[in-house]
Amino acid sequence: MMYVSDRFDRPVVAFLAARVAFGLSMQMVAVALGWHLYEASGDPFDLALVGLIFVLPIFIFFFLTGVVIDRVPRKGILMGATILDALAFLGLALAFDAPAFDPRWVYALVFVHGCAHAFFTPAQAAVLANIVTPRLLPQAIALNSTMGHAATTVGPFLAGILILWIDRDVYWVMCAVVAICPLLYLSLPRLTLPQQEKTSRMDALLGGLVYLKRSPVVLGSLGLDLVAVLFGSVIALLPVFAVDVLGADADGLGILRAMPAVGSVLVGLILTRSAPMERVGHKLFVVLVLFAMSILVFGLSTSFWLSCLALFVYGAVDMVSVNIRMSLVQLATPDALRGRVNTVNSLFTASSNHLGAFRAGSVAAWIGPVPAVLVGGAMAMAVAIGGWYLFPSIRRLNRVQDVGEQHAPQQ
Repeated sequence: MMYVSDRFDRPVVAFLAARVAFGLSMQMVAVALGWHLYEASGDPFDLALVGLIFVLPIFIFFFLTGVVIDRVPRKGILMGATILDALAFLGLALAFDAPAFDPRWVYALVFVHGCAHAFFTPAQAAVLANIVTPRLLPQAIALNSTMGHAATTVGPFLAGILILWIDRDVYWVMCAVVAICPLLYLSLPRLTLPQQEKTSRMDALLGGLVYLKRSPVVLGSLGLDLVAVLFGSVIALLPVFAVDVLGADADGLGILRAMPAVGSVLVGLILTRSAPMERVGHKLFVVLVLFAMSILVFGLSTSFWLSCLALFVYGAVDMVSVNIRMSLVQLATPDALRGRVNTVNSLFTASSNHLGAFRAGSVAAWIGPVPAVLVGGAMAMAVAIGGWYLFPSIRRLNRVQDVGEQHAPQQ
């Protein structure tokens, strides 16, 4: 039987600390790469290309990832993925220190970074359900997301300051930060593998997709988030807006990049101390509408602080959506399938975030950054309104536990 704690003890604290370190490194590299590549070329398509390359491994290894997470010790996966990430950041530091800057090396190392992320994200989501009981899981999910967004708040601001101070040497700092993670994971207990049913190789590969097909509420909520963020993502264009629309410098970009995380952290702290959410279905559609409105305000704004406010709302409402979605996934999924289902969720999230970044950069290169954001906001609003009519089962959902109690794993 797997280790399960009914309190937030040392392994949980170490897990959350690693979440912070990993989140810091992720946000710092996103800001630094966006700034340095746009500084070198002035072409927003380069920002789009980084997002596309980063997400490619998640698609390439999609079927393999879930099976590995369900059949290989998850603690080892977390340690291996973060070590690989540290090596990718070490390579970026060397690439940016080279006398002749070659962006092809950067793209290759971004691909390695994406490989580490492809295994890390679903593995860490699956491990969280192994180290706390189902009773604590919703609060643990909210706390995990809050810690990640806290790092997201500090990471962009820290990256902006470090770029001003040490410029391209910032990548050495990132390498040191992510290298902390495997050391922290040593504190995790040995997690025994979930019992697997005897199935064909094809059934094992497709297990997560088949399971989600039988859970329309979970699949529908994942799909709505995928499409809304795919069309509405603005994060990749922040370097363009900072320089060309708002007249900000590197630390201004750091503030803009941090504002969604500030909203997420504040809402996350509220969720960790709140009673179980009711009328979950209605709230999900409300936050999708607010998400679309925040994108439209950001696209129309020429004021730095109004743009910051729009990004604050963007992150705040997204935290509510993330908490609902992740609680549905974790509570409704048996442990033997949790790796594969979380891989599907990771694919959806990566598709929305990073293909959304590619869409935003590509459209901005074609019609300009402001029209690209306004079109994305309008599409996100259409998704929210259309989803209300297309998914009545989500609309009628009262509590996340109403789905989770039907499938909660026995401990």
